[in-house]
Amino acid sequence: MKPIQIAYVPIGVGTFHLESAQNLFERSKTALAEAACARGCELIAPENMLLSVAELEKFLGTIDPELIVLQNITFANAAYTQTLMHRFADRAVLLWTLPEPVIDGGRLRLNSLTGAFSAGNAMRGFGKNDFVYMLGTPEAEEIRKTISETIAAVQMRESLKELKLAQVGHTPQGFGFGRALDMDMLKTFGVTLESVEVRELIKLAKSYTDEEAAADLEDAKKYLVGLENTPEKNVKDFARLYKAYRAYTAQNGIKALASRCWPDLFTDYGTPVCAVLSLLNAEGVVASCESDAYGALSMYVGAELSGDSVFFGDPVSVNEEENSLTFWHCGMAPCNLAREDTGACVGVHPNRKIGPTMEFGCKPGGEATIFRIGRTPEGKFRLFMAGGSVMDKPRQFLGTSIVVKMEHEAKETVCKAVEAGWEPHFVVVYGDIRGELKTLAKLLGLEVEAF
Repeated sequence: MKPIQIAYVPIGVGTFHLESAQNLFERSKTALAEAACARGCELIAPENMLLSVAELEKFLGTIDPELIVLQNITFANAAYTQTLMHRFADRAVLLWTLPEPVIDGGRLRLNSLTGAFSAGNAMRGFGKNDFVYMLGTPEAEEIRKTISETIAAVQMRESLKELKLAQVGHTPQGFGFGRALDMDMLKTFGVTLESVEVRELIKLAKSYTDEEAAADLEDAKKYLVGLENTPEKNVKDFARLYKAYRAYTAQNGIKALASRCWPDLFTDYGTPVCAVLSLLNAEGVVASCESDAYGALSMYVGAELSGDSVFFGDPVSVNEEENSLTFWHCGMAPCNLAREDTGACVGVHPNRKIGPTMEFGCKPGGEATIFRIGRTPEGKFRLFMAGGSVMDKPRQFLGTSIVVKMEHEAKETVCKAVEAGWEPHFVVVYGDIRGELKTLAKLLGLEVEAF
């Protein structure tokens, strides 16, 4: 993700216990520097604590951050935060309160918490409702975690502003939940949405000779198991389609796409796009099927935050005994997620009996996150998330599948999600990214439904 500038803004006044404040100032800088370095970011910090509005104004004139860590090193009145908001109300803010270092019946040394109330009140007065808040010492595990999650969320928001997402063809009849408008994508997420008809990519694929697509076919063979069992015509058509999608995404700077699949690729081209999407996902271009643009957006967020490919599919089966939920799709899961004992096996589409599609169960893993960026029936954006772990399970049905042991009761989660009107496509991420997602949702103004 894009490197960002983080500004540490420690505000206070000189009438409190400055020896205690200085100690926490140095420790806070160390914690922030370590977190920034871990995520490849630049930390800008003042040489000394900012103990007057004039000192604050001078420091603010030297920075242009994406994230501001506003810390009440001691109490500071609302004038400090008002000054900050006047210049940087549009930036992400992490408000940090320090606990009192000593409670001994004597002097109140910092009064950081009262300062936080003043800061929070001032920010809300400016209409800034998306700031993140934390209370704790620089060494506390919860503080370190919140800092890391906030940096990751801000990086993600900035990355979305640079994302070009392509919707290839229209959603099929009855799948309108995945259809996106360019204005909605740009206004809410900062994402540029491009649209291209699937016939254009089919036309491009048909324009290639077998020789021109030979190198792409050899690249595909490095991942795929059993492609030789697919009829020769379909193999050649697959190679040309793979080359077309690769060329389109590379030439147009596309990092996420939502592709139409049925019926066109079966009826008008004769070979499915499933294996092409699988390979694109493994190569770092996230790709959903059935033209689900918000599914592709969710995949991009999941892949960026986890640093790994993600699964995209339908929830299809609940096992109450083991408290698991199976996700499945026809055969476009990233081939690098295939189980080691099978590899990324190739088969045919379970309904139309045409290949190549992917046929495998996904590799087991530790923690997992199920999530989706979706919309309410009224059109407001929201974010679904639930936790679990990826189980060691073989392929459950023809196509590709992944089985998640749920953190909360699987059946109850499913029932509540259906009743809430969630879309039928979800993303399964290897790793627990719920903290980052929660913060990202706050930055983007999304409702969160956590299960």
